[in-house]
Amino acid sequence: MNRDDCVALDERDPLAVHRRAFDLPSDVIYLDGNSLGALPRTTSARVREVIEREWGEGLIRSWNTAHWTDLPRRVGAKIARLVGAQPHEVICTDSTSINLFKVLASALRLQASRPQVSLSERRVILSERGNFPTDLYVAQGLASLLDHGHELKLVEPGEVLQAIDGRTAVVMLTHVNFRTGAMHDLAGVTRRAHEAGALTVWDLAHSAGAVPVALNATSADFAVGCGYKYLNGGPGAPAFLFAATRHLSALADDTFAQPLSGWFGHRTPFEFVPDYRPAPSIDRYAVGTPSIIGLAALDAGVDTILAAGIGPLREKSVALTELFIRLVEQHCSGHGLELVSPRDPQRRGSQVCYSHEHAYPVVQALIARGVIGDFREPDILRFGLAPLYIGHADVWDAVVTLRDVLASAEWQRPEFRLKGPVT
Repeated sequence: MNRDDCVALDERDPLAVHRRAFDLPSDVIYLDGNSLGALPRTTSARVREVIEREWGEGLIRSWNTAHWTDLPRRVGAKIARLVGAQPHEVICTDSTSINLFKVLASALRLQASRPQVSLSERRVILSERGNFPTDLYVAQGLASLLDHGHELKLVEPGEVLQAIDGRTAVVMLTHVNFRTGAMHDLAGVTRRAHEAGALTVWDLAHSAGAVPVALNATSADFAVGCGYKYLNGGPGAPAFLFAATRHLSALADDTFAQPLSGWFGHRTPFEFVPDYRPAPSIDRYAVGTPSIIGLAALDAGVDTILAAGIGPLREKSVALTELFIRLVEQHCSGHGLELVSPRDPQRRGSQVCYSHEHAYPVVQALIARGVIGDFREPDILRFGLAPLYIGHADVWDAVVTLRDVLASAEWQRPEFRLKGPVT
């Protein structure tokens, strides 16, 4: 395949029209949408509307007239369509880390409340060693706070299924690994967890908006996810949280099922009563006043995914990642790159990752040439292929640039070795 073939594929691509929905620099190939999604063209106008009309003119009246209080549920209902959930099971609020704290606490409390389960029997929070660090930190912090003898057990990805046993309280995994793009079998892991009496908490940060997720069809228990990656909600966008209906019902009368009992999670927040009474719905997972500007931007970003459809996006994602791997094999062999993403596309998210001894300066040299990927410790070059705005010709040009950077050894320039605070 040559570049003309890639251009021809783009011309026949039914999703190519969606690229025009994004405000991307013309001199950049953006392969970092798995870290921060691109800016939708509709976002600026939507945010201006919130700032200038709803806030500027409506002032505090807009909580009612612009229905600001409903926004966490409205955006959550849209995301529910992308992750295979019911509209009433998803809410947009807080950050992924805070949401993980809430649902992990709920899962542990549910386990402790089961009459047939002794707390001493189920103290293990099981995860993989390469999980995103904040998830592990949150689990460690919660276990320390509860002080009930919970332990975080870390295993290799291939050891998860056999590690689930009668001591496992919760299996906490990221569906698509941030460092390698490897994708867990959500259905298989959830089934094995339930067979052993454990509950599941899934982090969908690198899944939502990129790969199909079927939370209800797989009987998943809880999930969290990020709004600023494939959902294109902007830097620091609100995250989302899923709780299965059966657990919402089980927790309905439990005041402390969700430990961050803030006023927006109250059954009647504007009664301003001193005692906390949790909302019987997904609203109980709200805490403080929602970020309306952030939610408005996320709403516009989610619409870009819904406009294309997750099925077609996944099909194109597989095609792009397969092309990237094939071209690297053809043009970059002998330069020290080693594929760390699964070769099987069914086990891979929408990113392709390679290890290289000098990964950081190589990434910086690529960025200087207008190909923006990113670096992850200790030696990973990470390329996210968001199919809404990446085409086949982009993949060709990116791989050729990678070849040239490696062949010329320009990554050895001193400025490419200087690390900023964000890598």
